[in-house]
Order: sequence, then C-alpha cells, then structure tokens
Amino acid sequence: MPEDVKAHITGVVFQITSKAGDKVAAGDPVIVLESMKMEIPVEAPRAGVVREIRVAEGQTVQDGDIVAVLE
Repeated sequence: MPEDVKAHITGVVFQITSKAGDKVAAGDPVIVLESMKMEIPVEAPRAGVVREIRVAEGQTVQDGDIVAVLE
C-alpha cells in the first residue's frame, strides 16, 4: 500500500538522495531539506520502494507537503 513521505519542516530541497525504484529502509534519507542554514534529512517512515519523488532540488516545501511516495 502506498505511503506518503512528508516534509516535517518548511525549507528548500537541498538534495534528492533517492530516486524512483530505489529500495529504502525505515529511517533512510529520501531527500535533504535546508532550513536556517541547516541540512535536515526527510526519512522514509518504513522500508519499501520509492514509487515517485514529487519535488525538485531548489524547490521550497512547506511542513506537511508530500515529497515522495513509497510502495
């Protein structure tokens, strides 16, 4: 069952560390956000396969925005 990966802070997408088709474990970083000059990873909530990445590097996201979807 698909599960959304959501940003937990407002920030700018600094780096996308996973791509569609990648296998991830719970806690693996999917993207890295930059906020207040700090780099904050957005982690996979569970093990699975990345179905899609919904953001691009340099894009601003808000707290709660869906940044990726896991299968």
